[in-house]
Amino acid sequence: MAQFFAVHPDNPQPRLIRAAVEIVRAGGVIAYPTDSCYALGCHIGDKAAMERIRRIRNVDERHHLTLVCRDLAEIGQFAKVDNIQYRLIKANTPGSYTFILRATRDVPRRLLHPRHTIGVRIPHHTVAQALLAALGEPLLSSTLILPDHGQALNDAEEIRRHLEHKVDLILDAGPCGLAVTTVIDLSGDAPVLLREGKGDIRPFGFVKEALH
Repeated sequence: MAQFFAVHPDNPQPRLIRAAVEIVRAGGVIAYPTDSCYALGCHIGDKAAMERIRRIRNVDERHHLTLVCRDLAEIGQFAKVDNIQYRLIKANTPGSYTFILRATRDVPRRLLHPRHTIGVRIPHHTVAQALLAALGEPLLSSTLILPDHGQALNDAEEIRRHLEHKVDLILDAGPCGLAVTTVIDLSGDAPVLLREGKGDIRPFGFVKEALH
């Protein structure tokens, strides 16, 4: 049965963050808040935990999992970033974007998309950043959307009802919105919008449609 930590959204308790990191390092799967919605996370090196996330989400290896990183330097360890990509990402992070980039050799093969790309993001949420700082490496993550829902979960008690026997820890920092990240593919010659979400698409050259 999952543990349940009530964490302050702006001043997360260090002992709870440390305990969450120990669960991740021990092979656990956690549900945690981000600046867009809740996400599932596990240790980047744990294949069994990754497979658990895929089963919860009901997605296969063609679905990008995301490396949630502290900063651009950490992204640069796992993704190839040229000068143009660097400027675009730096100007728009931390924030509600997931970027698809060409992967470096440091990325384990089992994490690679068939196109040898990887999803990366830098969240703008105090709890997520505290987790990443204490962990000292990216969290392998996926948006917490259950197969029968079609919409991201945002309430920790609802997450517990659905997942208390499928995850090891739920970090409750209150609601953080239902909007998913905007996903932009930067692996080619020009940015490609794969999903419009919370992040503004205009800095990447896309036109936002007027509401009718």
